Amino acid sequence: MLGKAVAGFLMLAMLVQVIKPFGVPGFYKRSDFWKIAIIAFVIWSVTLLIRP
Repeated sequence: MLGKAVAGFLMLAMLVQVIKPFGVPGFYKRSDFWKIAIIAFVIWSVTLLIRP
């Protein structure tokens, strides 16, 4: 359940970035939404590696 909530939040963040960029360093342009996807993939990979 929590995993789906986090995935939904990240997808919402990507959608918001496309509609109206955040304006924080590294996220000035609409095309920077892919950076959120890369960050999510890295977090997901690290979580899989540290799980028992």
